[in-house]
Amino acid sequence: MGDSKPSPPKVKYKPAPPPPKPAPVPTQSFRTQLELTKVTGAQQRLNMEVGAELDRANEEFFAGQDIRRLQAQGAEQRLSTQVAGQERRKTVAATGIQDRLNIAATGQQQRATVRETGVQDRLNIAATGQQQRATVAATGIQDRLNIAATGQQQRATVRETGAQDRLNIAATGQQQRKTVTATGAQQRKTQAQLLAGQERQIGLTGQEQRKTQGQLLAGQERQIALTGQEQRATVGKTAQEQRLTNLQQEQFRRYQEERDYQQSRSAYRS
Repeated sequence: MGDSKPSPPKVKYKPAPPPPKPAPVPTQSFRTQLELTKVTGAQQRLNMEVGAELDRANEEFFAGQDIRRLQAQGAEQRLSTQVAGQERRKTVAATGIQDRLNIAATGQQQRATVRETGVQDRLNIAATGQQQRATVAATGIQDRLNIAATGQQQRATVRETGAQDRLNIAATGQQQRKTVTATGAQQRKTQAQLLAGQERQIGLTGQEQRKTQGQLLAGQERQIALTGQEQRATVGKTAQEQRLTNLQQEQFRRYQEERDYQQSRSAYRS
């Protein structure tokens, strides 16, 4: 605030007086100037008219240019759109061709896969059937061997049973013969004792002796007849049981053979 400078003094100037108006002086140059002014104005109007006509012509020309440019742009756009559509259609057509080719190739591969699968399945079925037939054949062989072994063992059992039965019959006959021999010996001894007693017993009459001897002989005959009857019944029963056993064994053997044959046929058909 101590450094501020004082404002300069204001000076007021008085305006200059206007110049004096020229007074028209009719002279030759003035008329010439006036004519020149008229000619100049006419030339300017002509120039303005010509310029306006040129402006209108330029406007029409440039408007035509704009129209032609717009038409050319529209034609180019339509051509570009047409070319783009053609290219898109070509692209779609090529895509369709490739898709059809891919579908055809896929179908061909699928059919080849199906054919190969069928071939392998048939080979597997053939191999399975072959193995099954081999299994059935081996089973039949083993069954026949088992049947043969069973029949052999059964025949051996029958032979052994027959041998034992014959031994038992022989032993029974031997024991029965021993029994009959012992009975005859005892009877003869008893008879001898009776005869000796009869000889000692003088008081006995001949009639009682004959009666006693007749009763003894009748008892012996009945005992011998009953013994033979029991032996024949025993032998007949043994033979009947043996025939029934043989018949049952033969029926069982035929049943096993029929069952094995039916099982083999069922396994072969499956």
